[in-house]
Parts: sequence; structure tokens; C-alpha cells
Amino acid sequence: MRVLVACAVHDPRDARIAEREIGALLAAGHDVTQVGPFAAYGATPTAGVRAVDVPRAFGRRRLRALRAMRAVLREEAPDHDVVILHSVEAVAAATGMRHPAVVWDVHEDTAASLSLKPWLPGLLRRPTASVAHAGESLVERRRRLLLAEAAYADRFGGRHPVVPNTPVVPEVVKPTERGRAVYVGSVTVPRGGDDLIALAQRLDGVRLEVVGPASGELADRLRAAERRSVLEWAGFVPNDRALARLEGATAGLSLLHDEANYRHSMPTKLLEYLARGVPFVSTPLPLAVDLAERSGGGLIVPFGDIDAAAEAVRALNDDDGRRQAMAEAGRRWVREHANWSVDGLEFVRLLESWSR
Repeated sequence: MRVLVACAVHDPRDARIAEREIGALLAAGHDVTQVGPFAAYGATPTAGVRAVDVPRAFGRRRLRALRAMRAVLREEAPDHDVVILHSVEAVAAATGMRHPAVVWDVHEDTAASLSLKPWLPGLLRRPTASVAHAGESLVERRRRLLLAEAAYADRFGGRHPVVPNTPVVPEVVKPTERGRAVYVGSVTVPRGGDDLIALAQRLDGVRLEVVGPASGELADRLRAAERRSVLEWAGFVPNDRALARLEGATAGLSLLHDEANYRHSMPTKLLEYLARGVPFVSTPLPLAVDLAERSGGGLIVPFGDIDAAAEAVRALNDDDGRRQAMAEAGRRWVREHANWSVDGLEFVRLLESWSR
């Protein structure tokens, strides 16, 4: 089977796109062509993947990327058995394209995410959200959908398969130790970037490592905090290396704000923390609360309550028995209920069944 994977927004090294889905396809012996903004991100393709570079779509600069993606899809799609689209820009670029197996991999709430777009004027967000809802309904009638969250099903009229964004669970990990809290992922203000800086100043005896890219004024604040030895900021690190750095940490952090786009999504980093044997501290988004209760591997703190977050990290740091018990419980739950080694096989099976 030949599979074309397309996205003009995300880093081509995105964990769901490159490591999970493409990794599963390659492991099953299939051929993959990936279309994405490789040059814009300074990214190289996964070994064994044929790469096609397109401009990155960001902010209000999307038309050039849309046109380039449209041209590439028209040229490449006929030579592939399945086409997977990972962004609304790619979906839009495929409008009118005739191919029997075009799949939209839905891994965000399109309308809700508009509240997080600083480039979109506030007065336009509501009408743009209405257009997004209408567009989703149109795409649903013409394309196959694959959902990364069961909660996304409420947005659509039909039933669509769910392949969750679960991690690969290593067979062996380092034991959790004292003295090091870690955040892994993109760093933005809604994702708790400033909260991490404030938290680091309250963690006496616990070093905070922030592993992930940031931009603009927040990046300046992170650099300033690092110069003052408040925290360590690694910037972008490929996901496999980032997760390797995570192992042995005292706690994994997720201080997401109460934003509509986050309320129906499982913070993937929480599953990654548990898979690597690290208990988590998270804000009370519904699926994070549910995961903490089901797995026994996490502590929940109120939105914006830095003192409570610091207290939770210190509690894990000071109690070796509790921390290790939570780490083991979390790893066991993820292995049994949220394991890409299982979900990846289902993903490949679905594409094979849809292949033309």
C-alpha cells in the first residue's frame, strides 16, 4: 500500500504524524510519502519516507501554502492508495479532488481552536467558527474521517472510527527520582508557559526542565528565566529524545488553561508521562481528571493556582513510596488501556481496509 500523508501546519516531526502513524505504516511494510513544511521547520524526514516540501501555513500567511499543497496533492494523490490529511488547510486543498480513499485525521476541535489564534480578530472568531462547523459537515459527507478523541464524535452526524493519540509504552524505564520536574511539549501562554515560569520560582530543591519550542515574548521570558537559573529550557527536541529526557523525573507537568479547545481532548503528554513511569500534575480539564482517577498516576490542581501546583510537586518529591506507587500504577494503566502498540495496529488495519 502506498500512503500519502499531508499537513502544511504542523512540524513534520509531529509525534502523531511521524512517530505514531508513519511509524506504524513503515513497520507494516507500507510505502509513505510525506508532504509538509520540512524546510520551514528545519526538519528531515523519517528514514524510509519520501518527503515533499511545501511552505508552512501560519497566522494570516496561508494562501501560498494552500496553493502549494493543492498542486502537490493533485500531482501525488493518483499514485497513492490512501491520502491522509492532518490539517484543515490540507483538507481545503483537497477540495474537488477525486480519489476513493481520502482520510481526514481529526486531532483538534477546529472551531474551538479559533479562540487560541492571536492573529484572528476577536469579532471574527464567532462567525469563523460557524463557517468551520459548516465546513466540517461538508467534509464529512465527502471524505472518510478518523478521530483522535472519542469526544470529537459529537461534532459529526455519522459514526467514525477513533484511533486515539496514545504513546508506545517502553518495556523498561528508569525509576522516578527526586529533584526534577519536567514539562514536554509546545510552550504557549494557554498551555501554561507563564505558569511554568512562576512555578519554577516556588520549587525549592526541585529543578524544572521545559522541553519544547516557544516563540515571541514568551520565548524571551523563558530565556530570561533560564539566565536567572530559575529553570532549564531546552527548546525544540525531537519527541523520542524528549521522552528519553523525561525518564526518571519526579513529576510531569501539564498546566493547560481552561480553553474550549482543550476541554474535549486528552493531553497526550499525560499519557506519555505515565508510559515513561512519571506521575503527573495537571490542571482539572475533564479528561485529565478522569485519567488521574482511573490510572492512579496523577494529581490535579486548580487552574492558575501556582501554589497548589508547587505543593503537589513537593508532595511527590518528598514521598518516595507514594511517587513510585503512582508511577507503577500509571504505567500499568497505560499499557492496558492506552498503548500505541495496540492502537497502531488498528490504524494500519483501517487504512488497509479503505485502500483503493
